[in-house]
Amino acid sequence: MKFGQVEDPSKIDFTLPKDHPGTKEILSQNKKGLENISIGCAKWNKTDLKGFYPKGTKDELTYYATQFNSIELNATFYGMPTPEQVQTWKEKTPPNFKFFPKITNTVSHFRRLLNIEDVVTQFATAVLNFDEKLGMPFLQLHDNFKPKDYERLERFVKDWPKEVPLAIELRNTEWFTDKDILNTTCQLFETYNITNIIVDTAGRRDMLHMRLTTPNAFIRYVGANAESDYKRLDDWLERLTTWKKEGLQNIYFFVHQNVEKASPLLSAYFIKKMNDEWKTAIFIPKMATESTGRLF
Repeated sequence: MKFGQVEDPSKIDFTLPKDHPGTKEILSQNKKGLENISIGCAKWNKTDLKGFYPKGTKDELTYYATQFNSIELNATFYGMPTPEQVQTWKEKTPPNFKFFPKITNTVSHFRRLLNIEDVVTQFATAVLNFDEKLGMPFLQLHDNFKPKDYERLERFVKDWPKEVPLAIELRNTEWFTDKDILNTTCQLFETYNITNIIVDTAGRRDMLHMRLTTPNAFIRYVGANAESDYKRLDDWLERLTTWKKEGLQNIYFFVHQNVEKASPLLSAYFIKKMNDEWKTAIFIPKMATESTGRLF
């Protein structure tokens, strides 16, 4: 994913901002403790994930699901999934696997949340066929979708089918730089149980709003193919440790790269660190052709 890519990552201050005060308050309301940790990549495409698949791999998703417990499903952004396609994907994965499908771009980019009832119904009906393997679908709005169209967002949230969990990624900087707009939007998300996505990418540090609206941390991490990627993951584990103590219920952490081949290796690094520090036992994915543990 090239969103937020910069020419020289060494010039970026990757320090995570302090939490918004509302985050601790939201987390304190969860009494169930940590229930689920989903860590994965955005794709299972062999062309992008070079060096990940063993030679002779015939079905990429089937193999991917032996290494990871989840996938951020970007394929559904570019084309409406059918119930039959969803069922096929579901049957290729083990019982504990989770899919996090991105809502089709007809909704977010072409119709821009207007006259979308038919498309939303079609999408929701399809992804419900994941059954217990449905993680959390998410809406990614266009960079130029601004708070002036807040009413469209509000209507979308209120009309979204309640039986389907939902996360939303806002990209235009005005959602974050105006405190009143941020508070209004987050209150809307809290009221309707919408998870506020956090994006960590080099060129858009404003998207690190650190404002959770549910006890779920849905993080889209974009590495810069630089040595700093590892330290950034260390910082995220430290922050998630804090949130876990405060009441975090679910972690959805998806690793992207400007050059995607590094995503499985960075994910493996992050999972191993988490296993070591949290005493979890998440399977650590392996690269098929990399001979070293680090790329940079």
